Amino acid sequence: MRRSATVIGGKSGIGTSRFQETAVLLRRDFKKNKMLYLLSLSGVAYYLVFKYIPMYGALIAFKEFSPTKGILGSPWVGFKHFMNFFESHYFWRILRNTVMINVYELIFAFPAPIILALLLNEVRKTMFKRMVQTVTYLPHFVSLVVICGMLVDFSSKDGLLNSILGWFGAEPQNLLLNPDLFRTIYIGSGIWQGIGWGSIIYLAALTAIDPQLYDAATVDGANRWKQMVHVTLPGIMPTIVILLILQIGGMMNVGFEKIILLYNAQTYETADVISSFVYRRGILEANYSHSTAVGLFNAVINFALLILANRISRKVSETSLW
Repeated sequence: MRRSATVIGGKSGIGTSRFQETAVLLRRDFKKNKMLYLLSLSGVAYYLVFKYIPMYGALIAFKEFSPTKGILGSPWVGFKHFMNFFESHYFWRILRNTVMINVYELIFAFPAPIILALLLNEVRKTMFKRMVQTVTYLPHFVSLVVICGMLVDFSSKDGLLNSILGWFGAEPQNLLLNPDLFRTIYIGSGIWQGIGWGSIIYLAALTAIDPQLYDAATVDGANRWKQMVHVTLPGIMPTIVILLILQIGGMMNVGFEKIILLYNAQTYETADVISSFVYRRGILEANYSHSTAVGLFNAVINFALLILANRISRKVSETSLW
């Protein structure tokens, strides 16, 4: 008994000393970098106020929420709102649309900034390179409302897109009223708006590649294409993998702002997604509990996809988020 007590006491002493050492190191680090800690307070406050504290409101997904009774005063209903959502005829439609739009973005929109960055990396004329960068960056700084207004005008019967399609013999039509074309317009406009801004990260990653690797590849007889395949792409692959994991982790997210600015009753079949459904139920119909349940389901699926993508990446490569 004495021996075991001594051992336990020894372990406790070791744990206490380690805790004290950690506390001392933290105090020293804070004194040394106190200005950096002060600068980080705004970011910490943002996440606390707008990300963590609102998590308390997720309780209303399990209650029959009434604004007059409040969150704590509203009666518990368990998984009633989740079951109503799963059993509704909207479930498969909005789930299919959300997944399809995200899959198309993963196939077409995700590689677009990578391709642009690789092409710009091969340009040797500085003025032309800067001009292309400026032109591709500009749409990112235009308001989404303005972008959607432009798309509505371009897609009208006498708009720009119909004028171009008319050269190939197509009949003019309001393209945004065609359910089959909604996803194409949504993804295409997203690529146009974000390709330049998205390429910044990859251009920054390209600057970290050692120029001696290109010299060695040139000595070995590699042309520009082979240098890009065997030097450039492997050099930015960790960045691509990290951004791909984050993209997969948000696959169930489709911003409702652009959707509600472009869709209409005729395109619900292919345009209605989880976020727009939550907007209609929660804001327009004031069904807060049901919309919160749908949003919570969406968040759980995103979290599971993020964990899965990170685990797969860690097994097949040496790059992962954690």
